[in-house]
Amino acid sequence: MPMTEQATGAHHPQPRPRSGGPQSAPIEHVTGAKSLIRSLEEVGADTVFGIPGGAILPAYDPMMDSTRVRHVLVRHEQGAGHAATGYAQATGKVGVCMATSGPGATNLVTPIADAHMDSVPMVAITGQVASKAIGTDAFQEADIVGITMPITKHNFLVTKAEDIPRVIAQAFHIASTGRPGPVLVDIAKDALQAQTTFSWPPTMDLPGYRPVTKPHAKQIREAAKLITAAKRPVLYVGGGVIKAGATAELKVLAELTGAPVTTTLMALGAFPDNHPLHVGMPGMHGSVTAVTALQKADLIVALGARFDDRVTGKLDSFAPYAKIVHADIDPAEIGKNRAADVPIVGDAREVIADLIQAVQKEHSEGHQGDYTAWWTDLNRWRETYPLGYDQPADGSLSPQQVIERIGQLAPEGTIFAAGVGQHQMWAAHFIEYDKPATWLNSGGAGTMGYAVPAAMGAKAGVPERTVWAIDGDGCFQMTNQELTTCALNNIPIKIAIINNGALGMVRQWQTLFYNQRYSNTVLHSGPDDVNPGARGTRVPDFVKLSEAMGCHAIRCESPDELDKVIEEANSINDRPVVIDFIVHEDAMVWPMVAAGTSNDEIMAARDVRPDFGDNEDD
Repeated sequence: MPMTEQATGAHHPQPRPRSGGPQSAPIEHVTGAKSLIRSLEEVGADTVFGIPGGAILPAYDPMMDSTRVRHVLVRHEQGAGHAATGYAQATGKVGVCMATSGPGATNLVTPIADAHMDSVPMVAITGQVASKAIGTDAFQEADIVGITMPITKHNFLVTKAEDIPRVIAQAFHIASTGRPGPVLVDIAKDALQAQTTFSWPPTMDLPGYRPVTKPHAKQIREAAKLITAAKRPVLYVGGGVIKAGATAELKVLAELTGAPVTTTLMALGAFPDNHPLHVGMPGMHGSVTAVTALQKADLIVALGARFDDRVTGKLDSFAPYAKIVHADIDPAEIGKNRAADVPIVGDAREVIADLIQAVQKEHSEGHQGDYTAWWTDLNRWRETYPLGYDQPADGSLSPQQVIERIGQLAPEGTIFAAGVGQHQMWAAHFIEYDKPATWLNSGGAGTMGYAVPAAMGAKAGVPERTVWAIDGDGCFQMTNQELTTCALNNIPIKIAIINNGALGMVRQWQTLFYNQRYSNTVLHSGPDDVNPGARGTRVPDFVKLSEAMGCHAIRCESPDELDKVIEEANSINDRPVVIDFIVHEDAMVWPMVAAGTSNDEIMAARDVRPDFGDNEDD
């Protein structure tokens, strides 16, 4: 007997209001497949990224007749999953991807895991072999429910046509409420083919799914007292603040308290980069000021952040003087890595709104924090160790300059998606983010190949916005086939390939920790170098490859050409544009905290250890 409606994970997010269908509607006599498409229409899904195959094929027939659901035919299921993620991150709605059974479903595993790590609302719909064949190793069978159980917020196996509307309604509700996340709906082929009835809305039954959004008043009061009593507080802001739509409240709280703000890789844009209270991004490659602020703090107020290893460095040496206020919608995160002195379970928007009132009350009673000495230290670190880079001595392109100029020349409201590696960190540092949902990246999983399909999904969701993907020559070779999808579906994204001829971040580690032994990180040559002396990856030729996929393509090798090619890309909006930027291979990402070491050992640049004096710990 197949197991049905498998619950996965321990997240119990809080429902938020959502629009439903009419309270009563005529009953339609339909197939399970038609019921699926009607259900997608009623939950508000307007875009599905997918590719058909045998088990899911029944669903593709009625989808052809839908005027409310657009299907984007991708070239690989991984592209469908990342596109659904990019769509969700850019729009705030649930992203939807669809695949067939077996290899189609398993190709979704990476983007599902990626969405789970970054708390992205996604519904992945997969076809499954007929219910009587489940468990027999039938052709193209894979236990995708079992495979994805650790990486979904919840998942379902549907073997009866009449269950489809209820399951789809529940899937979208679970994916989008509380701590968002991916939900898998696996539907047996015979359930799609069977006759059933459709009416909307269905009755949802989710016993035990009662997440808490409203924080406990006592905890809020305790947090406010700690904030006003602290001498060295830091607001440590994570991606949960963006997902809760709490950026306006965050700005009020920061300005009310006067405390410094750090925004994690997943939270860039939650607080304006150019705001005087913003001290940068913390983490392994965070700014010196942000990393040091957390280390020297006497109070850390964590809002929708999870104290992950990239931020804390060696955990037992992280922020040794700090009391911790930890607010998160997922109670499983609180105390998971760092014990909280004041744990607060709740939605970030409600938590911050209540904190504002509580801090105002403290102020009215004469309790106001004095952070003058703290800001003296912070400003000294900012002035002494700003983010920066050196231009290559040989006159070649600096990758940091390329990314910085893309950001400076981009139209207002541009969305940036990044792959994973050096270019991701440079895009985080050298593009200024002042609004939420303008920075998309794979933070938790670190998925190479994320950028192109995620940018495609974002552009499909908000076609009026410019979307730039900042990618590496390694990442680009994993999912670039989705440029064909973009060209054929009028999704004119722009791609900057930061082409240094290597797997750049891995090469950086080999430079620093493996005596410059570059084992299998060089991309531009093989045993018989076809283009000796040339910089960057030349096989494949990214310009020819991109043109073959229907894109406008340009190669840029000189700083003198930089602004011209970026402006050319910005001016073309009828097809995708790819620029192959040939950059210096030895550029590195700084600052850096080596893996497994303490944040106290941060390096501002190679062989440059910051000097913080010896009075900050007092």
